[in-house]
Amino acid sequence: MFARTAVRAVARAAPRGSRASSADAGAGDYFTKRDAVRAHAAEVTQLWRRISFYVCVPATIACALWVRNVEAEHAEHVEHIKAEHDGHLPDIPQYEYMNRRLKPYPWGMNSLFFNPHVNKDLSEE
Repeated sequence: MFARTAVRAVARAAPRGSRASSADAGAGDYFTKRDAVRAHAAEVTQLWRRISFYVCVPATIACALWVRNVEAEHAEHVEHIKAEHDGHLPDIPQYEYMNRRLKPYPWGMNSLFFNPHVNKDLSEE
């Protein structure tokens, strides 16, 4: 018991690494470290700026072009379906599990994201 207490007291009294090194360090060491940190920050900032411009911007443009092509194909397909059915889309099958509302929302039977071109209008039923 006494040996453990003595070891703890000696360990607490001994200077720790950060305190000892900061006490021994001169003023020139502080400025050297500060300049090294600033240089590192400038290099890392330049790296992330280049990554943003040469990777993220082209990737965003490529994704936008891909989405535009997919949406154009979808619109073309919808027009093809309309042409086959005399200018309008065929009726959607009425399955019992689709568009179920047991009680209306406070604003009516349709959801907040209701789109009359895509969703069935449940306020008519």
